[in-house]
Amino acid sequence: MRIAFFSETFIPKVDGIVTRLRNTISQLRRAGDEVLIFAPEGGIVDFEGARVVGMPAVPFPLYPELRLALPRSSMRKTLLDFQPDVIHAVDPVLLGVAGIYYASTLRIPLVVSYHTQLPKYLHYYRLGSIEGLVWKLLRTRHNGAALNLCTSSAMVDDLTRHGIARVVLWQRGIDTDLFCQERASRGMRAYLSQGHLDSPLLLYVGRLSAEKNIEQLKRILSAMPEARLALVGGGPHRNILEKHFHGTPTFFPGYMEGQRLACAFASADMFVLPSRTETLGLVLLEAMAAGCPVIAARAGGIPDLVEDGVSGFLFEEEQEAIQAVRLLLQDPAKRECVRRHARREAERWSWTASTDQLRMFYRQVLATAAGKDSGNLAPKNSPVKRLAKLATMGVIRRVLR
Repeated sequence: MRIAFFSETFIPKVDGIVTRLRNTISQLRRAGDEVLIFAPEGGIVDFEGARVVGMPAVPFPLYPELRLALPRSSMRKTLLDFQPDVIHAVDPVLLGVAGIYYASTLRIPLVVSYHTQLPKYLHYYRLGSIEGLVWKLLRTRHNGAALNLCTSSAMVDDLTRHGIARVVLWQRGIDTDLFCQERASRGMRAYLSQGHLDSPLLLYVGRLSAEKNIEQLKRILSAMPEARLALVGGGPHRNILEKHFHGTPTFFPGYMEGQRLACAFASADMFVLPSRTETLGLVLLEAMAAGCPVIAARAGGIPDLVEDGVSGFLFEEEQEAIQAVRLLLQDPAKRECVRRHARREAERWSWTASTDQLRMFYRQVLATAAGKDSGNLAPKNSPVKRLAKLATMGVIRRVLR
């Protein structure tokens, strides 16, 4: 098959969406598929044999690390030259909306995937009043697709409840060779604990942003005065968090990837995730594979991954999280039992199986389009077309200026 991806985030950005895309594209290429990627400019023009077409981008004011790519009319010729069988728009905002438009006008079957709980994010940036409008826009962009992919059952239910059709679950994936307990390292533990090797080490990995509720970890840390905390990652909230955690045994090591990240997970005593806006929480699966017991908020897609009290712990209130931390520190047998169950859960999922499922979805969409003799699933003059046409005509560029 020939697949054209339109993604608002890609290398060099570090997040769960990029991790999934990188692994998915690697698997597609190994299966012999041709891949084209439209993404914000990032310095790379090729990823494992897939051409990367970088689009000019500007920082999003509320989240400067997120760059909004501006569509160009040249994209049409690039698409026509590539002749994709399927267009896959990943969390479409501007660039992805152009993908939706071209899928409609060029009569190419369209798949859209949902990775970010944008309506919930709004409340953390004092924009909750426009949640209804955002859901309306989400329905517009998603209901033009032949298939909408979500990464957890909770998100499937959420989108369906808000009027989005043709929603299916795209299964998770993890590299259990990379993320494993054997990567535990005294050197990494010394680094993350700032030399306090014998102190309990709590770990957070992810964006340092308002919607992650990271401030909540200070109260958990305060209840465990002997513990250390490492906040791995970066984002627009880092300066605020550094002030919030000032005077506590908290370390900000910045971004980690690959073997260093796997080593960090394996070297910590537990992974704590207070975020209530996770569509899946890929970092949880990475921690579980690495033998790092997880304690996470009972929200979003997280319960899909963690069986409370068996492969990890879920909490509603901070006191529940504190009790879970104490139990894991005081009961080594329980800690080892949780690790075994977590690893067993992680081993159920692979990027190969996840991508095989995705290829099956693509084939289903192609078969449906062939049966209808059309890949154009959006009605003529639909809001999808009008919205996307504005993007491709450059109106959004002028507004941003």
